[in-house]
Amino acid sequence: MYEIEYTFEAVEDLKPFRKFEQQLIVDQIRHQLSNEPTRETRNRKQLRPNNVSAFELRITKFRVFYDVDDDRKLVKIGAIGHKEGSRLIVRGKEYPL
Repeated sequence: MYEIEYTFEAVEDLKPFRKFEQQLIVDQIRHQLSNEPTRETRNRKQLRPNNVSAFELRITKFRVFYDVDDDRKLVKIGAIGHKEGSRLIVRGKEYPL
């Protein structure tokens, strides 16, 4: 079982969302990433090299970006955003897809 750690930025990313959305995101992170977080599924995928993270978890319109340290059995949540159409918004900033 992997331990899940949130960066300060990821915690801040959760604050603008409504309470039930925050709960959905946190519950799905725990459910989806506690075991085999590097295994690709319909909602998890490895990303091309970038400055944000190595993996993405899709939760409805939300996107969770994370890295995995297999040696320490640690999943580090780096950023949480949401999609609006074909736009990804993280911390109020639009990122190209």
